[in-house]
Amino acid sequence: MSADADEGLRAPYEIEFPFERTVGPVVGTFLAGLRERRLFGARTERGTVVCPPPEFDPVTGRELSELVELAPVGAVESWTWVRHRHGDPVDGDFAWALIAIDGTEGTFFHALDAGGDPARIRRGLRVRARWADERRGVLSDLRCFEPEDDDE
Repeated sequence: MSADADEGLRAPYEIEFPFERTVGPVVGTFLAGLRERRLFGARTERGTVVCPPPEFDPVTGRELSELVELAPVGAVESWTWVRHRHGDPVDGDFAWALIAIDGTEGTFFHALDAGGDPARIRRGLRVRARWADERRGVLSDLRCFEPEDDDE
């Protein structure tokens, strides 16, 4: 077996959305909230809350307009560990994770900084938002999530 086989499977990736659009009142309020270190979700007619808030209910397709402020905490549902690359949201190896924000249905896809230690991460790990020092009303204002209990 070669040394390369021990390193596992690798593939380059780049997450980007190479277009611009107007954001409207739902997404606009969500982004403005991030600038202020506030997290918003949208309430559906079914009584559930979705975060990040889409413009339309993912189940019924109905337009959403009622926004709800949420505590910026949740639990890890699933994750994958990645090695740091230039331009990543944190300064070391980290995970891309699906975070179930408290009080919401579904998950929020975002970076999870576990201090470079993938052994810290597990399904159900309680996490909180880490905000960027300088915020502009963009998704990267929420720098990443991190474990709630740094002593874990």
